[in-house]
Amino acid sequence: MTRERRAAVDGMAEAEAVCEELAAVLRHTGIVLPSLMVDPVTYGYEPPRVLVELGRCNVETTRKLIAVLKQAAR
Repeated sequence: MTRERRAAVDGMAEAEAVCEELAAVLRHTGIVLPSLMVDPVTYGYEPPRVLVELGRCNVETTRKLIAVLKQAAR
């Protein structure tokens, strides 16, 4: 495996890990982002451009996220 490909694979693994970590932290605060994932387009580029898709959520979830972020910013 080339050095560039290894770096890409490592980057995708890191993105998947941070998605899981973010989902766990959000769940702890009562927030679920149903579409949270590594953006599938990431896998189509050569070399891959690792992107995290935060996804879509309803207004109630958005308000919860805003409240948590405001609290954390204090």
